[in-house]
Amino acid sequence: MAEMTAVDQGLDDLAEHVEAGLGADLAERSISFDELTLVVAAEHLLRAVKFLRDDPRCQFHNLIDICGVDYPAREMRFDVVIHLQSLTLNHRIRIKVRTDEKTAVPSLVDLFPSANWFEREAFDLYGILFSGHPDLRRILTDYGFTGHPLRKDFPLTGFVEVRYDDEAKRVVYDPVNLTQEYRDFDFQSPWEGTEYVLPGDEKAS
Repeated sequence: MAEMTAVDQGLDDLAEHVEAGLGADLAERSISFDELTLVVAAEHLLRAVKFLRDDPRCQFHNLIDICGVDYPAREMRFDVVIHLQSLTLNHRIRIKVRTDEKTAVPSLVDLFPSANWFEREAFDLYGILFSGHPDLRRILTDYGFTGHPLRKDFPLTGFVEVRYDDEAKRVVYDPVNLTQEYRDFDFQSPWEGTEYVLPGDEKAS
């Protein structure tokens, strides 16, 4: 059995301290790749993050990132993943919250103002809702965009294409209309495909 390193021991001590502090609010905890991961329910998120920020043995004062992960086969298809860092104690921690398309996750903007744009990005790209957010609107796609492009069931081509109409003198949206289901890079035409045999394909017959 491998001997426990100082990093492992420190994370194990931190995990036990966090579990004692959060009690039943903590659903799961694990350590992998020298990082502690916590899983909490949405209704306990604000308390958990406030504890991690304010507790003297935690001091996670730096919000690194908030992002989404999509597992469409799951009933609660989304993970909201929050990364915090303690510069004082040289620790990183990951908090996961599971949710679906309709259930909002509490916004962290009141605890970390920098969460604003991270949450807007997760809303824009995944459709994850955040309750209490001061300005939850799209941030990367156009305001007229349909759907959420990082969902696993979002079509690669999208639903509409944007172009400038010289006659109308404005940007217009047209339904995506492809002449074939998948693009065929044939070095002759970007969409239509070739009528000749490409070098090497003759071996297939």
